[in-house]
Amino acid sequence: MKKFSRNHFFTIMFALFVIPGFILVISPGNSQAKSARVLRFASYFPTAAPQSKLLEKFCSDINKESNGKIKIEFFGGGSLLKATKVADGVAQGIADIGFSHVEYTRGRFPITEMLDLPLGFPSAWVGTHVANSFYKHFKPKEWNKYHILWLNTCPPNVIILAKKPVYKMSDLKGLTIRGPGRVGDVLKRLGATPKPVPMNEIYEAMARGVVDGSMTPIETLRSFRLAEVSKYVTNCWQIGNVYTFYVVMNKKVWDRLSPSEKKIFNKVADQYKEKAAQVWNKVDLEGLKFGKKHHIKFIDLSSAEASRWIKTVKPVRDNYIKEMEAKGYSKTKLDSMLSYIRKQIKSWTEKQAQKGIRSVTGPTSIRIK
Repeated sequence: MKKFSRNHFFTIMFALFVIPGFILVISPGNSQAKSARVLRFASYFPTAAPQSKLLEKFCSDINKESNGKIKIEFFGGGSLLKATKVADGVAQGIADIGFSHVEYTRGRFPITEMLDLPLGFPSAWVGTHVANSFYKHFKPKEWNKYHILWLNTCPPNVIILAKKPVYKMSDLKGLTIRGPGRVGDVLKRLGATPKPVPMNEIYEAMARGVVDGSMTPIETLRSFRLAEVSKYVTNCWQIGNVYTFYVVMNKKVWDRLSPSEKKIFNKVADQYKEKAAQVWNKVDLEGLKFGKKHHIKFIDLSSAEASRWIKTVKPVRDNYIKEMEAKGYSKTKLDSMLSYIRKQIKSWTEKQAQKGIRSVTGPTSIRIK
């Protein structure tokens, strides 16, 4: 038998180990995996909620648009950051992207909190577009640590009641209604006693009579099953606040993105402004359907009664202006911002009617038949 020379030995070793390793290193798949940018997205919403599914789809769309070069790991249900910790967590780099709303950190985004005043938002669709227009127009410095991808609002808050119907303001006297923050301020002006019950405790609180109702959107009839412990809903969208939600990226992380990566994020985020508006509008419609299934009676305010409620809650807006003035903000500037929001509400309501998008709340031009 012919003996292997030393050269033969090294040739075989090279073929068995070096060449495969070299091929593995230079293969396109491995190169792409090594160069992929991984970002973390923190949300407190339950992962099964339609809103969470929307955010997860955003992550997958970014991955698709970047041909796999950007991967976003989604942490839902508060698994990475709780609702009250999202703003700090993104600013500190615990998460690269985050989703929450401004009332969870009241005072941190004071200008944007103006959107949560009782201004008569007719729907989540209108609220979402107004919020994005507001930010684009004024660019409040309070967001300097972040890059805003988009804003959205929930549907307007209404009054959901366990046992007693509310047709007029005087019917609220003696009732304890769930309503934290500015919602509580509104309820107090209307004659009710506000109680800041956490969302996940509302069902039990209403079932046990700890509270007589909740001032939350109609979508909570289904999402928090409030239809099971309620009999009436007073549709008071004319004064119902909204909550302003944000999807933001850490500013330093944004600055490190390449121009092409920023272009991808801007393109996809721009699409999701409309998608978010549609999803948050849709969940209210699902809440209405669920409420009707449970034989909830829906009550609309008369025109005269609505005007009375609007006039009664005006001090909530006035007090906000006074608080901001005391912090050094210009009253003239604040008034101009409020005027801008009102004009935008009118404009976007007209656009919603033109597009034929139906909502549970709002004027007849956009209300579901």
